[in-house]
Amino acid sequence: MKTNTCIRHNLNRFMSFIMVVICARFSASANFSEDSIENKDNVIMNDVTDLTLSVKPNPNDLVSNFQPIYLKGMSMKRKSIYEYPYSITRSEPDWKRVWMNTGVLAGAFIGTLVVLECLPEDATSWNRSEIQSVPPFKRWRQNVLEKGPEWDHDKFYFNYILHPYAGAAYYMGARSCGFNAWQSLLYCTFISTVFWEFGIEAFMERPSIQDLFITPLVGSLIGEGFYKLKRKIVANNYRLAGSPVLGNIVVFLIDPINEVIGLFAGNNCRKLCKAKKKSEFTSSIVFPTVPGSQIGLAFQYTF
Repeated sequence: MKTNTCIRHNLNRFMSFIMVVICARFSASANFSEDSIENKDNVIMNDVTDLTLSVKPNPNDLVSNFQPIYLKGMSMKRKSIYEYPYSITRSEPDWKRVWMNTGVLAGAFIGTLVVLECLPEDATSWNRSEIQSVPPFKRWRQNVLEKGPEWDHDKFYFNYILHPYAGAAYYMGARSCGFNAWQSLLYCTFISTVFWEFGIEAFMERPSIQDLFITPLVGSLIGEGFYKLKRKIVANNYRLAGSPVLGNIVVFLIDPINEVIGLFAGNNCRKLCKAKKKSEFTSSIVFPTVPGSQIGLAFQYTF
């Protein structure tokens, strides 16, 4: 009996020792898991912090970060030059639109040539019988390559009113597409000189010395004034002196190429003004809830 009791007692002590060891092991494992999770969280947070600090802001993105709320929806689209502060050197060219403008101008030049040919001879100084006696391309070669530019004797309003205005329209054709002042001057010179004087018009007469200088130079000076005026009109939602009718008439006169083409191909300036107007005239009225309940009424209106 004493032997059995001793064996049972020793067995109980051994089992108690095993249970203590197992409990100690589980306790250590639990503490290790908690420490591991905490350390892992610290590692993750450190990695996120390092990643955040490694990404430096782009100064070019600051414009979109501080733009008005009504421009946020247009941030994914090409911005209009009229959204930026006035600058002579800033360039945000829209090449697709300027090529479209150039194609329309080429068609307009051909139409203008037809109109000029229908005018009386004293208005254009053209001798139709002499012109029509020479084939077109031979006539162009004589006027450009053989004879060259001459001092013309057109009417005053042609040389010193219509030609500078045409140059200003060519200038605005590029300026409103995001080109800076110097790029727009080059575009105006190219259109007025290559396309018109040495191009379409050279099929009818020799290039004009006055037009080679007056159209691009004077026209570009007037065009920059047109650009500044249009910026003010666009900033006032196409209003001038408080009148939308006057504002739209003036805008079509000072930037005919972009405004006319914009009727069919879209106009970023008008989209900008619509977004701004919608933001200014959209408001909400919220009536207070009934005390002790979740009932309320909200009313939103947009002009």
